[in-house]
Amino acid sequence: MKPRDVVIAVFVAVLWGVNFVVIKAGLAELPPLLFSGLRFLVAAVPAVWLVRRPGVAWRWVVVVGLTLGVTKFGLVFLGMDAGMPAGLSSLVLQSQVIFTVVFAAVVLRERPRRVQLLGMAIAAAGIVVIAFDYGLTSPLSALLMVVGAAAAWGLANVATRYAKPPDALSFIVWVSAVAAGPLLVLSSVFEGPTRDLDALAHITWSGVGAVAFIAWVSTLLGFGLWGYLLSRYDASTVVPFALLVPVAGMFSGVVLLHETVTPVRIGAAVLVIAGMAATTVRRRARVPVEVPERVGG
Repeated sequence: MKPRDVVIAVFVAVLWGVNFVVIKAGLAELPPLLFSGLRFLVAAVPAVWLVRRPGVAWRWVVVVGLTLGVTKFGLVFLGMDAGMPAGLSSLVLQSQVIFTVVFAAVVLRERPRRVQLLGMAIAAAGIVVIAFDYGLTSPLSALLMVVGAAAAWGLANVATRYAKPPDALSFIVWVSAVAAGPLLVLSSVFEGPTRDLDALAHITWSGVGAVAFIAWVSTLLGFGLWGYLLSRYDASTVVPFALLVPVAGMFSGVVLLHETVTPVRIGAAVLVIAGMAATTVRRRARVPVEVPERVGG
């Protein structure tokens, strides 16, 4: 992976870590499905009229829209609204790495290298330490919803890799357009139009800012860059960088929510970063050394 692309991957991970703190702020004012639908609506309009067509078959736009937009984010927002803390949600969601590698191996025949497997094992150990340090005190249903979101993200990663959109930004804009409608319909059915309208009528600038950040920064910028990386590299190379998201989430929690970071969490973060470093190492091909022929015996 080129150094520039490594920097991009880390930058996206930081954005998505901060994103969980912003989601918590938005959920204080908006029902989860309505909040998720609004983020995709704001991401798609008016951008959908300013970008070109996605450049891939429409079925892939629909598949990613339903798996990434509707299923993944619908479940994440529902799980966090049901009691999952921001930091723990960012942590559990990274089980998508395992789902992605498995789905990529089955669908795309991508075989992770041994060093990648070792790196993911080290990073996963760090995530387990963080999980025990946080303590699984949230409702089981909320936890299962976030795990389901991780599985949906794994499918979306593989579908994006298979589609290889030539323009990642236009692709995510059209994906957002696909996701917005179903989420708003689901909100009207399950959360109720009365609750939705009341939330919109009393929304504050904090809620508006949360929708704007998640729509434009986390969705358009973040997933645009993520899609660019997936179009250039194997899913098993790109996706492990998402293991940095809970680390970024922890530190953004310290800065924005005044959460404490224990020595155990710092040690776990070191494990995650070390594991990430291992997944980016590629074995160099050995160059045969030519032995000059001896002249004159």
